[in-house]
Amino acid sequence: MLRGLYIRNMLLIDRLDLDFQPGLNVLTGETGAGKSILLDSLGFVLGWRGRADLVRSGAEMGEVTASFDLGEDHPAHGLLAEFGLPPAEDELLLRRTNSRDGRKTAYVNDRRCSGETLRALSETLVELHGQHDDRGLLNARGHRALLDAFGGLDGAAVRKAWKVLRDTRTELQTVREALAEAEKDTDFLRHAVEELDKLAPEPGEEAALDSQRRLMQGAERIREDITRARQVLGPESAESALMDATRWLEGVEGQTEGRLREPLAALGRILSELADVQTGVSDCLRALDFNPHDLENAEERLFAIRGLARKHSVQPDGLADFADDLRRRLNSIDTGADHLAALQSAQDIAQEKYDACAGNLTRKRRAAARRLDVEMGAELAPLKMERAVFTTQVTAAEPGPLGVDQVAFQVATNPGAPTGPINKIASGGELSRFLLALKVCLTRRADGLTLIFDEIDRGVGGATADAVGRRLSALADQSQVLVVTHSPQVAAQGAHQWQVSKSVHKGETRSRVSRLSFEERVLEIARMLAGDVTTPEAEAAAKSLLAR
Repeated sequence: MLRGLYIRNMLLIDRLDLDFQPGLNVLTGETGAGKSILLDSLGFVLGWRGRADLVRSGAEMGEVTASFDLGEDHPAHGLLAEFGLPPAEDELLLRRTNSRDGRKTAYVNDRRCSGETLRALSETLVELHGQHDDRGLLNARGHRALLDAFGGLDGAAVRKAWKVLRDTRTELQTVREALAEAEKDTDFLRHAVEELDKLAPEPGEEAALDSQRRLMQGAERIREDITRARQVLGPESAESALMDATRWLEGVEGQTEGRLREPLAALGRILSELADVQTGVSDCLRALDFNPHDLENAEERLFAIRGLARKHSVQPDGLADFADDLRRRLNSIDTGADHLAALQSAQDIAQEKYDACAGNLTRKRRAAARRLDVEMGAELAPLKMERAVFTTQVTAAEPGPLGVDQVAFQVATNPGAPTGPINKIASGGELSRFLLALKVCLTRRADGLTLIFDEIDRGVGGATADAVGRRLSALADQSQVLVVTHSPQVAAQGAHQWQVSKSVHKGETRSRVSRLSFEERVLEIARMLAGDVTTPEAEAAAKSLLAR
């Protein structure tokens, strides 16, 4: 229940403290006095989206605080725990500030939070039925959601089944199209794979063959020079001369007092390294000793690899991976029929699951529709529409995430008249009463909510307005109800009444809200009956309304 609303520097309000009570609370006042400011301020602290220019002129910051009493089983307790916010022991405090520069800051029990947190909490605290709520009643696209809310129906199973069915259909269509496209190239793929398998190129082979080819092409000239070098370095030339020199020096070393020790050691090292040189040169000559057919074979394979690479627009080193990709495509074609059959089976299963879930939801909607029609009939009678007929039609619609049903509210306001769309049959005053009756039916399933009705009684007067007021009063026995009204009959039904007024002080316009005593209520309701100048007759009528 909304206990208090405390407003500072918002629009035409500089300071306002309101303490609401259980039961039916009515707010009255002349048009333009500022009743909508109260709703704007309440919507602001609840995180609802609304007008941006809320800060009072001349002030740097506006602030609104709302306090709520919560029952032990109120759903807000669970949300507080979910968001990691302090629990509400005696009361739940929501506070939100708005700076002149547009910055907004929100608090729950003095712990800072996001606007989204406020909005989530507000759904468990307050429900506003504004002047234009009949747009939802008039728009048949919203009737299905209203019926589901009335029946407490959860369409999660249908939504899940629809997603599975949709995803399976998409995959099946994608695979079917890909397979059809691949089958066009079956002959090409088989020929290409056979050609690649026959050649069997390996990564790095093209570079190795190119190097081998260039080496063999220049082998004769290279071989001639290397052969001459080997002859010079061979035993008959360089090695023989070095060995003769070593022998001659060794014969006279003893007579040189050690001066030939280092030169002889160097000659020994030279002879050892010369052997390594001779071995390396001989190995190179043997490597250059090839059959002319080897060059022909190397060139033939090199050109074949390069030709296939050009043909398939890939790098030579990528031919092996390209061949693997072609094999996978061929395999997908070969196994495609089995894959399609499996996907078709999965789609059939998903379709059966969706049909079962949607069918179950349809049955529940039809049952809820019958209950709603009965309850609406019971609600319309006290609203002076006992002869009106309200029918909820559930018809087939295109399958989708919300099921296979289309829901439309049909009404007949005169006996014997055919039913038709509510927006074409009902007048303005009738729409208000249909809306009130529907909200009453829905509210029975919304425990702990504070219900706010903004001019729900527009377009009606006299005995009908009195009936609306009585129904709101009865509704207030179940939930706290706040009503903004211009109807004296509705105002008289309130357990508590506030008057919203506007005044100008030192050139500034201010809105004020005053809780009325019985005598003040008499004068206010008399004003609502008679206009600016009240009469004794109007006061007597006001007392009569209050007495009833």
